[in-house]
Amino acid sequence: MKAISRLLLSVLLMTFLTPSYAARIKDIASVKGVRSNQLVGYGLVVGLPGTGEKSSKFTEQAFATMLRNFGINIPAGETLKIKNVAPVAITAELKPFTKRGQKIDITVSAIGEAKSLRGGELLQTFLKGVDGNVYALAQGSLVVGGLGAEGADGSKVVINTPTVGRISNGAIVEREVKSPFSQGDTITFNLHQSDFTTAKRMADTINNLVGPDTATLLDATSVQVLAPRDISQRVSYLSTLENLQFEPARGSAKIIVNSRTGTIVIGQDVKLLPTAITHGGVSVTISENKAVSQPNALAGGNTEVVDNSMINVTQENARMFNFNTGVSLNELVRAVNEVGLAPGDLMAILEALKQAGALQGELIII
Repeated sequence: MKAISRLLLSVLLMTFLTPSYAARIKDIASVKGVRSNQLVGYGLVVGLPGTGEKSSKFTEQAFATMLRNFGINIPAGETLKIKNVAPVAITAELKPFTKRGQKIDITVSAIGEAKSLRGGELLQTFLKGVDGNVYALAQGSLVVGGLGAEGADGSKVVINTPTVGRISNGAIVEREVKSPFSQGDTITFNLHQSDFTTAKRMADTINNLVGPDTATLLDATSVQVLAPRDISQRVSYLSTLENLQFEPARGSAKIIVNSRTGTIVIGQDVKLLPTAITHGGVSVTISENKAVSQPNALAGGNTEVVDNSMINVTQENARMFNFNTGVSLNELVRAVNEVGLAPGDLMAILEALKQAGALQGELIII
């Protein structure tokens, strides 16, 4: 206990002495084996005001199966009218260390022709994991943020998504997922973003606090740390380690371009080699007007409406920019903004710079 107290005191001292740009281990890494698990299920939502399924064989089959479980048999060949019933898919995330009897949130989504799940009630549904075992039971009233309305002439208005709802604490956990957290003599931190320098700095921070050879580098992602076997001590030990702060390495020079939205994100380490850039364009505007052709009173012919097209071509002023070695991309962006070019023009310039080998950084277009 004294050792742990000294360790906590050291952490507090490091917290006050650490620069504000430092990051905690818990913010940039996760513990191996401590993870969430996805659950999924298929069920029925009832009580809909005529916005449910129109006609579906698998919905009728599911509804008939539910009724048979309650001792109600549907005559052969009977067609069910289930406009207030909708088949749905239920998804949930089972957090690590969630215990039996605890409740988790669920999301309910229509998978048929249902127009809205507003006002519906989810019947008891099994939620299974990837191994096929049942881990939770879901049931409850849906909260739907969307709204839809349709007129007799076919016109309709849809706000948000009325076919997806959510139930807070809508599932009860019935089976726990075993975690390897308490096994072995070590725990492993996995970085969210792989980086050799960041992994080394994290290992050095742990070794400087706890002792040499406590943390071992496995690769650019994983750092293995010696840990006590006693589960109570291990929890306290991990609580101390995950709050250690250090300065992560700066990422590699990257430029992310979203061609659909025009969003451009430029890393601070992107540089330009000596470059001269010129960019200009031609704008063509075509306008269509209608004109009336009226013949003379003594001339033959009919009055007609004819098209009158106006074509205007504008040549933009193209300015040349000259950049020296090591100029940051921020200066290029500032120069482009002064001219008033659009994001699409900047994308074209960036692609040309990459092709010319004058851009020191990775250009990623999504």
